[in-house]
Amino acid sequence: MNDIRAAAVQFNHASGDKAENLNTIMRFIDRAALQGVQLIVFPEMCITGYWHVRRLSRERINDLAESVPDGDSTRKLLNWSAKNNMTIGAGLIERGDDGQLYNSYVVAMPNGQYSCHRKLHCFISEHMASGNEYTVFDTPHGCRIGVLICYDNNIGENVRMTALHGAEILLSPHQTGGCNSPSPGCMGTIDPTFWEQRHEYPSRIEAEFRSHKGRAWLLRWLPARAHDNGLFLVYSNGVGADDNEVRTGNAMILDPYGEILTETCRAADDMVVADLEATRLEMSTGRRWIRTRRPHLYGKLTEPTGQETDTRSVRFQNLDIT
Repeated sequence: MNDIRAAAVQFNHASGDKAENLNTIMRFIDRAALQGVQLIVFPEMCITGYWHVRRLSRERINDLAESVPDGDSTRKLLNWSAKNNMTIGAGLIERGDDGQLYNSYVVAMPNGQYSCHRKLHCFISEHMASGNEYTVFDTPHGCRIGVLICYDNNIGENVRMTALHGAEILLSPHQTGGCNSPSPGCMGTIDPTFWEQRHEYPSRIEAEFRSHKGRAWLLRWLPARAHDNGLFLVYSNGVGADDNEVRTGNAMILDPYGEILTETCRAADDMVVADLEATRLEMSTGRRWIRTRRPHLYGKLTEPTGQETDTRSVRFQNLDIT
């Protein structure tokens, strides 16, 4: 891996307004270019908007969706990537050649290549399908990148598989925090008026963002994904009102020891930047631990238990999501 300067972005997307969201992305890219950023990571489905999609018909979701790489959004990302010599990742709804709709994440590279990850655990709409492949690829900047979208990161096996495919940097785009969860000890919603009054009372909503509804929840598990697998981790997220919920932002970049290199808890669109130094990888704890694995003991991990359930049923169990 070569050293690389990375940026993680949080922004408050406009639901269903792709033009406005792409304009926001372009502004952040311009700002990042001035700071010498080579890799910039935007949130899950930030081009199309996210939480409102749960209420849309298949026809309306299809209207929002685009093909990859021939759609307008991917073409724009590729153009901006080439112009700025910057690898750019952003989320959208993909209309697949198979007729399915996917929660996808496009990574555009300055040499004209791209990669597209389809979320493995899609739950936002009954009209959208989950992907079935891990996404790990080399970039022109001399690093190997993996992508896991939001809930994909919750399943430890997904991160380990991404590491075993050789990833050095994990892109972790989210739309989370402030979620209504069926687990009593997991997150919880934020009063929307706190976001509406963020300029008058910034400390009030930023306290929520730092609480178990946002940062404190992430720190229970996210650093372990980086540490245990010896990966740099670039975490991007939505921030602010997302239909009837409030996302907590908390954009951050972690090193292979799970240490936070940079982060923000601002109740605003924001970007954090860090230099990822390749020398941190090789002797990181997680990479040393992985070399001591005993795969012949792990066969049961691939055997169904009979308790497996689709992600949508588990995520929305006992919840009213209308």
